[in-house]
Amino acid sequence: MFLRLSALLLSIFILSCKTNEISTSAYSRQELKKRTFDYFWNVIDTNFQTLDRYPTKTFSSIAATGFALSSYIIGIENTYITRTEGAERVHHVLKTLWNLPQGPDSSNISGHQGFFYHFLTLDKAVRFKNVELSSIDTGLLMAGILSCLTYFDGENDIETEIRQLADQLYLRVNWNWMMKPNGVMSMGWHPEKGFLESEWSGYNEAMILLVLGLGSPTHPIPNGSWQKWCATYQIDTFYNQKFVQFDPLFGHQYSHLWIDFRGIKDSIMTAENDDYFENSKKATLSNRAYCIHNPMQWEGYSEIQWGLTACDGPAHTTLIQNNKERQFFDYRARGAASIQIVDDGTIAPTAAGGSFPFTPTESEACLKNLWERYYSELIGEYGFKDAFNLSYKDENNPNGWFDIDYLGIDQGPILIQIENYETGLLWNIMKKNTYIQEGLKKAGFSGGWLNDISNQ
Repeated sequence: MFLRLSALLLSIFILSCKTNEISTSAYSRQELKKRTFDYFWNVIDTNFQTLDRYPTKTFSSIAATGFALSSYIIGIENTYITRTEGAERVHHVLKTLWNLPQGPDSSNISGHQGFFYHFLTLDKAVRFKNVELSSIDTGLLMAGILSCLTYFDGENDIETEIRQLADQLYLRVNWNWMMKPNGVMSMGWHPEKGFLESEWSGYNEAMILLVLGLGSPTHPIPNGSWQKWCATYQIDTFYNQKFVQFDPLFGHQYSHLWIDFRGIKDSIMTAENDDYFENSKKATLSNRAYCIHNPMQWEGYSEIQWGLTACDGPAHTTLIQNNKERQFFDYRARGAASIQIVDDGTIAPTAAGGSFPFTPTESEACLKNLWERYYSELIGEYGFKDAFNLSYKDENNPNGWFDIDYLGIDQGPILIQIENYETGLLWNIMKKNTYIQEGLKKAGFSGGWLNDISNQ
C-alpha cells in the first residue's frame, strides 16, 4: 500500500512538473508583457538609468530610459507595481537626469544644450567614450518624459515634483541649436568636431523628434521644418504595398509608440489619401511578404516567422555555404523596401511585436510561433531575447545563432505597442499633452482626435 501510494504521489509530482513546463512555454501575451516590463523595472544602474543590453553590461541608453519611463506607466495600469512605486521610480530617474552635468566639455559630462549623450557610463552616468550627443535618442527620452508629465497628475508632493522635473527637462532642450544652416536637423554633435554631417531627411523614426522640436515653447525649430523634411520622402510600391519607403521596421514604429496617427493627416498624407498609421501597416505587411517570398533563401522564413529591423546579429563576417558566399552582420539595421534591402537571415521579435497595432493577427501568430518553437533558445526571464539567425551555422552554432542579450530599445516597442493595441494607453496619455498637440499642429496635422481636442 505504501509503495503504491508513493508511486501515485511520484506520478502526480511528475505530471505537475510537466504541466508547469507546458504552461511556462505556452505563449501568453500577458506573460510576454509582464516579462518585458520586468526588463525595465530590474535592468537599471545605480543612477536609475536603463541598461542598453543585458546580461551583457556595457552602458545605459538614454533611448531605453525613455522607453522605461513609459513602461512604468504600463506597469501601474497593469498592476505589476503600485502607483506609488511607479512614481518613486520615475522621480528618481528624472531627478538624476536633471542633476547630471551639462556643458560643452568632452569628458565627465552627460549632455549639452539639454540634449544627452547616446550612451552613459554605468557608474557616473556620464558620456561613454566618444559617443555623440544624440538628437533622436534625446527625442525618445523626452517622449517618455512627457508621458510621465501628463500621466502623473496627482496633487501629492512626489507627483507634483515629477511634473516640474519633466517640464524642466523638456523645456531645457535647445532643439533649434541642433538645426543645420540648410534648415535640417543634425543627427548629433561631438564636442571634438562639431555637428555630424548626417542629418534627418527622408521618412524614418524622426517624426517624434520633429514634433517635439516644433512643439517647444522655449527653443522651437522653424515652422517649415516638417515640410522640408517631408520633401525628401520616397513613396513607392514594394511587395504590392504602396507606402513611404523606409526599410527597417523600427522606423515605422518608434514615433507610433507615443502618437496615435490614426485619422490625423499632414499635407503628404492628405495628398495620398492615407495616414501614417496605415502607412506603417502597409510597411509591415510588405516586410512580412518579402520574408515569405524569401528571395535570398534564408532558413526559417515563413508567414509565421518574419520581421526585419535593427537588431543584434551573429557576426560581421562572410561564410561559404553550399559553394555560395553569405554575408552576415552583427548589430545592424536590417530591412526590405524599394530603396534598399539589408537581409542576412536575422529575425528580430521586436519587428512583429512593435508592429502589433498595425498587424495584430500576423504579429500575434509570429510571436506565438517564436515563443513556442524556440522557447529554450530565445525566451528568458525578460521575454524575447533580441534576435536569431537559423542560417548562421558553425562549430559553436550547429543549429543556428541565438542572441544571449535583451536590448532595451527593442524591448520597449514590444511592451508599449501591445499595450497601445489593447487599451491605447500611451496614445491617450499623449493626446492630452499640449506640447505634442502644438507640435502636430505646427507640422500641419489636422483631423480626427486632433480636431476633437481643438474644438473642446
